[in-house]
Amino acid sequence: MAFRNWLMAGAFTITAVGAGAATTATAEAAGDPEACRSVNLQQVNWTGVTAKTETLAWLLEQLGYETENVTASVPIMFNSLEREQRDVFLGLWLPTMHTMVEPYFKRGTIDIVSKNLEGAKYTLAVPRYVHEAGVTHFSDLDGHKDRFNGDIYGIEAGNDGNETIIAMMDDDAYGLGDWSIVESSEAGMLTQVRREVRNEGWIVFLGWEPHPMNLNIDMEYLEGGEDYFGPNMGGATVYTVVRQGYAWKCPNVGQILENYTFTLDEQNMLGDYVINGDMTYLEAGQELIRNNPGLLDRWFDQGGTYSATTPTTFDGTEKARAAIARAFK
Repeated sequence: MAFRNWLMAGAFTITAVGAGAATTATAEAAGDPEACRSVNLQQVNWTGVTAKTETLAWLLEQLGYETENVTASVPIMFNSLEREQRDVFLGLWLPTMHTMVEPYFKRGTIDIVSKNLEGAKYTLAVPRYVHEAGVTHFSDLDGHKDRFNGDIYGIEAGNDGNETIIAMMDDDAYGLGDWSIVESSEAGMLTQVRREVRNEGWIVFLGWEPHPMNLNIDMEYLEGGEDYFGPNMGGATVYTVVRQGYAWKCPNVGQILENYTFTLDEQNMLGDYVINGDMTYLEAGQELIRNNPGLLDRWFDQGGTYSATTPTTFDGTEKARAAIARAFK
């Protein structure tokens, strides 16, 4: 499909152009220049992205960086990167955010640094008892409109998933032209889902994995929706993106960002610590590291695209892994 061709030919080509210009100059750098001391992070109010971002901020601070982290909507994220107001965003979901991010890649104002999560899902879901009653495909929804009250539950206004649902309604895809979207926060949506599940009510909502909802709600993803959410039930990869050239100008941070990846199980557990363990996002990240110390090897014990050496503290005087390990003693 078109977005697949764009992803392969567009986003990575832009990143490669930046790489060619700076490889020699930055490969052997230890630490980062003074202009890189302050790292401006941004996050959207989703459990997984927030936990990863706040954990990253803490890790960078242990290495001598200063961080500022702001929460905003996805469109603001991309605009802030282009305007060089922010440096890093860990939540680019593709292909679902294709339409939103494509103009920035075409202008060359945003770079992809890495895939921080692979094998994700992002599409509509229903409780299992609704699925077992015959609603297994997008095309089954309209035949049961009254039971769903003609509503699809999304998350915050402006989110790409909500925009995809609205596009389906505008196109009258699957007969959904006379349906409505209920926009809320992630927490608000999930509260409504749990309320309906307790009463065996019918509800269709925006679901994704990784997320603790997959552990805590007996749910099923709907087939169909490929033309809107992409194939494989909205199969997605989550990317780390930065403002143009940032990872090359700040190669120590750039290498940390390239190394900073998660598995589905690890990110599901992060969310579970927050939602079911009553931990803060940072506490969840620290607990994940305590229970999986091999993460420090993955994140801090290898060089790569932006630095031929392993990451260090900001000033280059100590290996990053040793500094982080000391913070846990």
